[in-house]
Amino acid sequence: MSETVYDTETNTRLSHESGDHDRFAHYVEKGEATEALVNGWPVVALCGKVWIPSRDPEKYPICPTCKDIHEQMGDANGSD
Repeated sequence: MSETVYDTETNTRLSHESGDHDRFAHYVEKGEATEALVNGWPVVALCGKVWIPSRDPEKYPICPTCKDIHEQMGDANGSD
């Protein structure tokens, strides 16, 4: 007799292995993203990812590393 086992545990840990950065929207300096999108130039995100923007960032969750850095920068400047 065979038995079927279902794994119902969900792994919610974030991983920053190869390719994971492609699943997020990233923070870059204001104006850089638009110029890079138009000209095809690479940009550098707060988390260090370097890429040429080509997708709508509204369709992706915000990179947790970029978000943490952005929040720390806001705290350092006395704003949110």
